[in-house]
Amino acid sequence: MAEKRIVSIGECMIEMSGGEDRLYRLGYAGDTLNTAWYLRALLGKDFVIDYMTALGKDRYSNDIRAFLSDNDIGTSHIGTIPDRRPGLYMIHQEKGDRHFTYWRDSSAAKLLADDKAALSQAVEGASLVYFSGITLAILAPKARGRLLGAIVKARDNGAKIAFDTNLRPALWSSERVMASVLTAAASLCDIVLPTHSDEAPLFGDKSVEETAERYLELGVEEVVVKDGAKEALIATADERVKIAPAAGTKVVDATGAGDSFNGGYLSARLMGKSIREAAENAHRVAGVVIGHKGALVAPDLLV
Repeated sequence: MAEKRIVSIGECMIEMSGGEDRLYRLGYAGDTLNTAWYLRALLGKDFVIDYMTALGKDRYSNDIRAFLSDNDIGTSHIGTIPDRRPGLYMIHQEKGDRHFTYWRDSSAAKLLADDKAALSQAVEGASLVYFSGITLAILAPKARGRLLGAIVKARDNGAKIAFDTNLRPALWSSERVMASVLTAAASLCDIVLPTHSDEAPLFGDKSVEETAERYLELGVEEVVVKDGAKEALIATADERVKIAPAAGTKVVDATGAGDSFNGGYLSARLMGKSIREAAENAHRVAGVVIGHKGALVAPDLLV
């Protein structure tokens, strides 16, 4: 029996990456799935990693289930919405940066929180529950409430809650709604992993320190503020640590960099490492990921 069970909640999408000469590579990814992937790659077999989402009954939904199962990520809490399919996105590089085009209007994952009982079952017995701002953004308001209710219950039952705010303004009805929902969600969490450059325009943070303090004031125990190629700040009530990524890392494709950073950080903390050691591991993992195309790299590259 596994000693630890981690549940990651969100949307898995079809990813089309590459694009040279209009040739693309089909894969599967999504922010919370990416983090689950890296948690699975970095943690031993005494940890169970489950993914909670919704898929359809089509070929690609079936392929996603098989892909997860083949890579030892649990699928027993993936709901089935017969008339829906997975969302899809394409990545293309332009002027040294990556650009995304999405097709997700009929994504089954938008209904992942429609079944309250299934939500409760998914997080029951979890030692860590992980979700993101995108998880919340794709849900209808009542479904967001159901998800947050399940997360409160999981925390009351002893689970740690980790949350990447992962701001995507295009997915929200307004900046006001986005700010209020993300703030409310963060107040329920033990670990929050925001990105300063995303947060600053919405919340007015002038520094990574201001981003960290805002979440600490909500009662968050541990705040991990990412800042791209700059130093990450890890802040608790008693400690502040800044860790820079290794110099000279070549960027091939930054897709999934923040998600892999989260996986590197959380896996190290679950194994009892200090916040400094966890941040160093997070930068190491992200450094490997940005050197390859697509959001997911082979686990043996992370050893």
